[in-house]
Amino acid sequence: MHYLNTLLFAIYPFIALTVFLVGSLIRYDRDQYTWRTGSSQLLERKQLRVGSYLFHIGVIAILLGHFVGLLTPKAVWHFLGIEASTKQLMAMGIGGFFGVICFIGLTILIKRRLTNPRVRATTSKMDLTILLMLYAQLILGLISILVSAGHMDGAEMLKLMAWAQSIVTLDGTGAAAAISEVNMIYKLHILLGMTLFLVFPFSRLVHVWSVPVQYFHRNYQVVRARAAR
Repeated sequence: MHYLNTLLFAIYPFIALTVFLVGSLIRYDRDQYTWRTGSSQLLERKQLRVGSYLFHIGVIAILLGHFVGLLTPKAVWHFLGIEASTKQLMAMGIGGFFGVICFIGLTILIKRRLTNPRVRATTSKMDLTILLMLYAQLILGLISILVSAGHMDGAEMLKLMAWAQSIVTLDGTGAAAAISEVNMIYKLHILLGMTLFLVFPFSRLVHVWSVPVQYFHRNYQVVRARAAR
């Protein structure tokens, strides 16, 4: 089990993150015409508008929460006067709220993909795989909140923070040691999260890198009507 723990939580994350970064750069360099969201808005708008709005609000808040919560050093939280138990309660409340919002939005988007014939016809296997992986990851995240409610001392949260910070500092040994004792739900959540990073460059998720700031300064597109004969 020790070797499996090291492989899955100290080696695999580095492989996944390397593929995530290098793969994204290679795809942007070689296949820019595939660098898009593949929007199906023209095929159906109502469900897309509601589902996409809820999903993106939820997922952005969740990602920011994970980034701040896991990567902020424990000393900073102590300096701010926030104990581990209080931080865990905050994470459960905020994460649960935005997790439910994201869950509702993603449910709408998956239902739309599967039940609308026109949208289903334009859905690739990778599109559906990514949606289902995100759905499973979100469900694991919501279940982890229930698991966290069983121990409000923040001890396992501190271990997860130590694991994430060890990965960032390239300390594989520290990462493996930090994660070894945590609940299986957290481990599954981390494994699926790393797998999402692994498949990221090969999916439409690459559009996350593209922030359309050029729209604020580019020239207007001029469209002229064809003259009547």
